[in-house]
Amino acid sequence: MNAILLLHMPNLGILGECESQVDGRETLGDIEKMVAIEVAEVGREVISVQREGEGELVRAVHAHRSMNVGALVNPGAPVIAGWSLRDAPTAYDPPWIEVHPTNRWARERFRHESVLAPLASGVVVGLGAFGHRSAARALVRLSRAVAGHS
Repeated sequence: MNAILLLHMPNLGILGECESQVDGRETLGDIEKMVAIEVAEVGREVISVQREGEGELVRAVHAHRSMNVGALVNPGAPVIAGWSLRDAPTAYDPPWIEVHPTNRWARERFRHESVLAPLASGVVVGLGAFGHRSAARALVRLSRAVAGHS
């Protein structure tokens, strides 16, 4: 499949509705549309998955690992200690990028660590919903490089 997996972690289903002063007003649907527009330019689709449980997200990573050319992951809270989620991408060959709408390092200290970032092809932080669009553009380039296209 010629798709990009857009993976959203627990509590992100209400993005734009709570703490909009921190996360912005864009909803998950808005982000999905932005990413879809970005990747449609190169003939790619978006598979968007949001779950409230870490185990469900691990299953989603495994279920889609051979069905797409890369992933954008907004890990939310599990980025801090989601060890099962951290291990899931080790079996995921396509490139993937960790994305955070807010600048994690401008927030509470406990948010400064990421168990996923060392495995990611890149990390985008602090650009709001536009960060997903930027990450999608980068992911398209990375997936082309992996596939041997320029």
